[in-house]
Amino acid sequence: MNPIFANLQTSIFEEMSALARLHQAINLGQGFPDDPGPEDVRRKAAEAVVDGWNQYPPMMGIPELRQAVAKHYADHQALSVDPATEVMVTSGATEALCGALLALVTPGDEVVLFEPAYDAYLPLVLRAGGVPRFVKLAPPDWRFTAEQLKAAIGPKTRVVLLNNPQNPSGAVYGAAELQLLADAMKGTDAIVVADEVWEHVIFDRRAHTSVLAVPDLRERAVKIGSAGKIFCLTGWKVGFVVATPPILKVLAKAHQYITFTTPPNLQAAVAYGLGKEAAHFAAMRNDLQAKRDHLAKGLRKAGLTVLATEGTYFLNVDLAPLGLKDDAAFCRRLVTEAGVAAIPVSAFYADASMKSVIRFCFAKNDHTLDESVRRLSEAAPRLVG
Repeated sequence: MNPIFANLQTSIFEEMSALARLHQAINLGQGFPDDPGPEDVRRKAAEAVVDGWNQYPPMMGIPELRQAVAKHYADHQALSVDPATEVMVTSGATEALCGALLALVTPGDEVVLFEPAYDAYLPLVLRAGGVPRFVKLAPPDWRFTAEQLKAAIGPKTRVVLLNNPQNPSGAVYGAAELQLLADAMKGTDAIVVADEVWEHVIFDRRAHTSVLAVPDLRERAVKIGSAGKIFCLTGWKVGFVVATPPILKVLAKAHQYITFTTPPNLQAAVAYGLGKEAAHFAAMRNDLQAKRDHLAKGLRKAGLTVLATEGTYFLNVDLAPLGLKDDAAFCRRLVTEAGVAAIPVSAFYADASMKSVIRFCFAKNDHTLDESVRRLSEAAPRLVG
């Protein structure tokens, strides 16, 4: 067996979800919404199955979706993208990430990762033969500095893998921070692979800044997006890759031998959805922001220290003020004694060094959030005692 995968422990998401099922707990660990997603987009997918093409679509994606991606990014992020040479459709963002790493990384190349990091990143880097170099982010603001970047990025760096907005921290990095990254990459052959799947899930009137909007990065960047996150349809697994033609040609060769294509009915529905009015996306953000604030208020009333979140579906709680130093143990007690599942953020660090933060998903209906807070408040005295 390949040791990279054979030696991996059971995912913390699977562990906590299994405990939630066993104890009939509310699952605020895994990041999926209660909402079924926009009905008109779902109906377009159903219509396309019955009335549309169900054989192999083009490997790069159907033209309608590639054009819709380019127009959407022009309208929402002021990006100029050529749909014919700079856009590719993948079967989800994780496939796009896997393909990018396999296409760009030669064994021995260094890959810079920002921790806490989405759990798929490190195994994929290792499987590609990459040597990870870590930039450790810490609460409460989860920012990186020029000094950290300078220490991590060097002549052996091939890829800088950036998640923005950042899961699980909820931090959003703007033009100034992206310029810090661009400056640190000068004089190297590094390419930034930007996981921007949360680009529409951003709050408090912030605007998403893509790596493609930074002139110094435009020719050396890969932008990855996700219809699942944009439309709160996490099971659809439709991703977008945007890069300059020389880079995209190589990424396409990896995609060709991983999944090759993506279901054409879903592509047609996503093409329709990306053309929806700006008000639709604003309403989605406002709804999620209200849920964020609702859960944050309840958690504070329960005596927990809530960290600020600027984007994503997640709120983080710092256990340090309570004197608790083992987030994984606390999460296991939380699910068994309070009936609420959360995720320990230490699982997003290669060395599990950050042990005082836990993550809750707030993309749930108000009844679920209220019941979670009630259970947490009731259990808090014995959990923190």
